Amino acid sequence: MNNNIILHLNRDINTPLYIQLYNELKVLIENESIQKGEKLPSIRSLAKKLDVNNVTIVSAYKLLEQEGYVYSKKGSGTYVKENTEDLHFGYFEDENMELMTNGILSMSEDSINFASVSPTPELFPVEDFKNVLIEALDRDKGNAFVYPEINGYAPLRESISHFLYENYSIDVSSSQIQIISGGQQGIDLIAKTLIQPGDYVLLENPTYSGAVAAFKSRGANIISIPMEEDGINLEELKKNIKTYHPKFLYAMPCYQSPTTYSYSDEKKLEIIDLAYENNLYIIEDDFLSDLSYGDNRLPLKSIDKYDQVIYIKSFSKILMPGLRIGFLTAPKKLLKDIVKAKHTTDITSSGFIQRAFDLYLRKGYWKDHIQKIKLDYSEKYILLLSQIKKLKSHGISFIEPSGGLSLWLKLPKDIDSIELYNECMKNNVIVVPGKIFFIDEKSEYTNYIRLSFGSVTKEQIAKGIDIIDSSILNLKGEKNEDTKYIPLV
Repeated sequence: MNNNIILHLNRDINTPLYIQLYNELKVLIENESIQKGEKLPSIRSLAKKLDVNNVTIVSAYKLLEQEGYVYSKKGSGTYVKENTEDLHFGYFEDENMELMTNGILSMSEDSINFASVSPTPELFPVEDFKNVLIEALDRDKGNAFVYPEINGYAPLRESISHFLYENYSIDVSSSQIQIISGGQQGIDLIAKTLIQPGDYVLLENPTYSGAVAAFKSRGANIISIPMEEDGINLEELKKNIKTYHPKFLYAMPCYQSPTTYSYSDEKKLEIIDLAYENNLYIIEDDFLSDLSYGDNRLPLKSIDKYDQVIYIKSFSKILMPGLRIGFLTAPKKLLKDIVKAKHTTDITSSGFIQRAFDLYLRKGYWKDHIQKIKLDYSEKYILLLSQIKKLKSHGISFIEPSGGLSLWLKLPKDIDSIELYNECMKNNVIVVPGKIFFIDEKSEYTNYIRLSFGSVTKEQIAKGIDIIDSSILNLKGEKNEDTKYIPLV
């Protein structure tokens, strides 16, 4: 990077230094003051030059990498991408896959997208939400667009308090609820509130990569705990609590992502007791407990007798992704700091959307919508299970989760998940290699793929599984004249 380039960091404003640095470097890359292919300064040298700690530089570089501006080479450094205007996908790249799994990266219309867990627009409750938008506007007029309280529109927090009790047996007052702009923001707010550089936090392994990035950006040391079919490994959990005295455990007890496993009742109770005995918070990320196709799954928070669980719920995967609304509940002693973190992040979430969503809950539209999408998703789930049986002949195995939006397939050693991803891509079928969900490369076994059915049609499920089957045969060298790729129409 040109030594004549000057970077300005203002310590007198609330914007974190790493965000300021990220914004400065992004502008310099976009206007080509820093050239494509150019190497950025080393973390240590830039930290010394700007008089900040190394974590600030690492966090800024990580954000640039997540947004597709730069890439890192192990043992070499961080470089500006040759083409930052077009985030393409083809052969496997971690950052592109993360965008695809969140339904952000656009793909060709004929793609069969088993990567995204976002719902299709056909399932969006457009008419119902249009009605509550109009009603909120007619009722409140200009007041619909004023800033609500930082912790959220009071009537909506009351509605959510009732919603939690009626649906999940969770008893929290409206004063313990913070409205957030989606689940990721909830994770970010908790990271800002609880983590100091050097703190230890525990995460399931594999897990949601967005949470890993958020915690690392605050300087946390990540300790991974293996997942088992009935939840996190308790012996490893106990051992690491004793060794590291962590700030919290981040977990997804219902249809965990990506494994789709759900915690047993026995493990839930023991984890709650462990948290209390060791003064450990549990961050429960709940975005799929509503989508049960068998016995209902209650969140961990529903048995939280010690108030140790910070509960985050987003409506993106079961309502409309672009709505960007959710909430978190927290112990009263943490709320003041969480509200401060929310204010410095975006001041407050949209007041107009909060008023409309309050009406949406009060009028019972939510219950009708859940029944509708559960029917649609359960039909897709059953179809996927029936179609996927043909893959078992290749030595692929999986657990039937009876809920959620995905299946987690364990591949045999002779089928590599990255190679299978690339082979499927040749015929516009997108799967997710398990590699991106594992916290470190030392994990005992990472050779999985995740298949999600939120963004595919029933017709695409059958075609897609046939193409995956054909791709596996191709990789195994068993393809012959009678085994051809299924064309997409």
